[in-house]
Amino acid sequence: SRDHDPELDGVYGKLLQEVFFRLDGAMAGFFRRVQEGSAPGFPRVKPRHRFFTLRYPGMYLKVQGNRLELPTGGRGRHKRFPNVIATLTETPPSHYGDVAVSRDDQGNYFCSFVYDDAQPLPQPRKRKKTRTKKAQAARREMGIAAFDLGIKQLATGYTDEGRFYRIGGFRGYRYYNKQLDKVRSRRDRCKKKSRRYLKLSKKYKHISEQKRRKQRDCHHKASHLMAYRVAESAVVIGDLSQRQMVIKKQEQENPKERRKRQIRNRLVYNDWGLYSFVQMLAYKCVRFGKDLHVIDEGDTTKMCHACKCKQDMPLWKRTYRCENCGLVMDRDENSAINIYQRFVAGLPPHTPAI
Repeated sequence: SRDHDPELDGVYGKLLQEVFFRLDGAMAGFFRRVQEGSAPGFPRVKPRHRFFTLRYPGMYLKVQGNRLELPTGGRGRHKRFPNVIATLTETPPSHYGDVAVSRDDQGNYFCSFVYDDAQPLPQPRKRKKTRTKKAQAARREMGIAAFDLGIKQLATGYTDEGRFYRIGGFRGYRYYNKQLDKVRSRRDRCKKKSRRYLKLSKKYKHISEQKRRKQRDCHHKASHLMAYRVAESAVVIGDLSQRQMVIKKQEQENPKERRKRQIRNRLVYNDWGLYSFVQMLAYKCVRFGKDLHVIDEGDTTKMCHACKCKQDMPLWKRTYRCENCGLVMDRDENSAINIYQRFVAGLPPHTPAI
């Protein structure tokens, strides 16, 4: 409260109220997960000096051209800090609601305006041809494309024409992880808050930002390829959860197994980014007029798409060999076919191509 911490008088009151709304949403999600029986995931505590996204109501902001005035706490002689004047690189929209102010690791600030745009979505800009290039493959206008998401390949697709697509993920994480580990090991030998410690911390944030940007660029290109070029009119993916892909800690594991588990879990949570990729794919499908369907992919890897027999498929098995019908093919391709067949089986009868 302001009585126990006088420094809060310099903070805008609406921002302090936003903290309680965030805490309420986090606790509501915690109790919802407990009631569902899933992993609770108790909300973590953030220190007050750590910057996070600030949401301002649009009615309390003053905008003049490209200049935005952000209010601070207090008024009159008791106003501790003057209002913040920000210069925008673009002209803000006219009828906006909330404004979110965020900051990246490099210290750059961004303002995100939330508004209702009734205009149609912009069409992709066509680049002018400066030199002769090979003709691009013609886009198919009808059909379904099913994709199996994984960690060996970002996505393995199968279409109704019997064609397979392999979309690789971001492979540069190995180089950046090695650089991050090297910087972190040097920083651990320094005294905290020393000049060398702060210098290495700044370098660590810079490398992390480079890795994050390259990963985001890879996801944008892959999702654009799936939604605009590969997909005909509908994209089908499995409901893959990161918690299903991690290796759980065993009671008695040797150092080799522990190292393998740490590398695998680090890849799933930090280096692959399946959740952000699915979010990009969702809005790109809306933009290009495609339907995105997320279905249950239980046992799609274990089941043979030809005879429907099941067998255990540990992660080290990359080739599916059916003992019943003799089918031999890649496990991701077999899973993509099963996802496609499961989606088609759920369509109403006499349904034309979507």
